Amino acid sequence: MSTTNITATTDIEVTTDTIAATVTINLRDFYPWYEHNEFVKLPEVVAAELFAGKRYESAYQRRTFYNKAHYSLDAEDGIESAALACHIDTPEAAFAKMENYCRLCHALNSLSEIPGKRIEARYLQGKTVQEIAKAEGVSESAVKASIDRGLREMKKFLSKNLQNCVANCP
Repeated sequence: MSTTNITATTDIEVTTDTIAATVTINLRDFYPWYEHNEFVKLPEVVAAELFAGKRYESAYQRRTFYNKAHYSLDAEDGIESAALACHIDTPEAAFAKMENYCRLCHALNSLSEIPGKRIEARYLQGKTVQEIAKAEGVSESAVKASIDRGLREMKKFLSKNLQNCVANCP
């Protein structure tokens, strides 16, 4: 299991009416699709929530391994697959997984905004086509066509830029 070192700096801005504390964070520490360091200033409350989410995620992973939830044969709550998904046996497998993830992120970022959002909602967030169509106020056929078109564009991008994606990965 790997640990992530997250750093933040605190700035306090003093005005005549209020004192507002801001924290500078690196978005790359929180969002894996950021390829380069991206520092932003956030209110202290927002930064605290981001850090709490990171701590919760890390605690969840430790808890699944500690309780050996990945060995359970009778529970069908999905915890086994989550535990197995983050457990990788060899460094080569970890590197291959990182390369594939990086390629997919590059391909997804190459899409225009609408197909990119729809593919992200469908495959990364697990929403149904009906839910996406209802949220955007469009027909299901339009969402399906947009997702299909986006997947074809991603496939083209990956076939053309396969080596470039690996070279640009961190």
